[in-house]
Amino acid sequence: MNRTALRTGLVALAAAGGMALLGARTLTGSADAETFTRAPAPAYDAPAGPGLATAVLSGGCFWGMQGVFEHVKGVREVVAGYAGGAAASAHYELVSTGVTGHAESIEIRFDPREVSYGEILRIFFSVASDPTQVGGQYPDEGSQYRSEIWAIDAGQRATARRYIAQLSASHAFARPIATRIDPFGGFYRAESYHQDYLVHHPDAPYIATYDAPRLKALKALFPDAWRGAPVLTLAAR
Repeated sequence: MNRTALRTGLVALAAAGGMALLGARTLTGSADAETFTRAPAPAYDAPAGPGLATAVLSGGCFWGMQGVFEHVKGVREVVAGYAGGAAASAHYELVSTGVTGHAESIEIRFDPREVSYGEILRIFFSVASDPTQVGGQYPDEGSQYRSEIWAIDAGQRATARRYIAQLSASHAFARPIATRIDPFGGFYRAESYHQDYLVHHPDAPYIATYDAPRLKALKALFPDAWRGAPVLTLAAR
C-alpha cells in the first residue's frame, strides 16, 4: 500500500471517530534532516489595502502548513482545504487519488498592516514548505502535495513572481525553486477533522517528525513574527 492509500484509510477511520490513528502514517526520513533556509526579505511587496487580505497556498500536507501560519502574528485565521480543482471533487477521498487537480492547501486571512503578503511568502518558502521539492512534500508523493501559490489578484501575482525571481537570482536555495504560480480559481474547506490537527495532536508521529521542526524553525528564524498561542480555526467559526 502506498503512502497516499494508507493515509486515506486512516483518515476514513478518523472521520468515524478514530482520529488518533491519523498519527500512524508511514514515515520516511524526517524534517529534522532538512535544512531550513531563512529566505531574504522580499525586495518588492504589493501595497496593503484596507481591511483583511487573503492568501491561498499549497505546500504539502495541510496539517503542517496550517499549524505554521496559526503561529504568525497578524494572521487572523488559517483554514485547511483544497485548491486547483472543481467543487464537486473537493473531498479528501477524491483529492487523495491525485487525479482531481486539487492540492492540499490553506487559506490565510491576515492583516496586511501587521504582516504583508510578501512576508507570508517569505515564511512559506523558509519553513512552511520545501519550495525545491518536485512531485510532493517530504514523504507525501503526488500532485495533491505540490508547492503552489494561488494568486488572487495582479498584486499577489507580481509579488510572487518577483520574489521567486529574487530568490533564484540570489541562489537562496541549493536547488531550483519548483513552486508554481497560478491564478486563483476557488478554495474549498476541508473536513472538520483536518482543522487545527497539529494543535490537537502534537504527539502524533507524523506531526512530531515533519511538522514540529517547522514550528521550531519559525520561532528561531522569525522571532518577531512568532505568536506563542495559535489562532484556532474551529474556534473562529
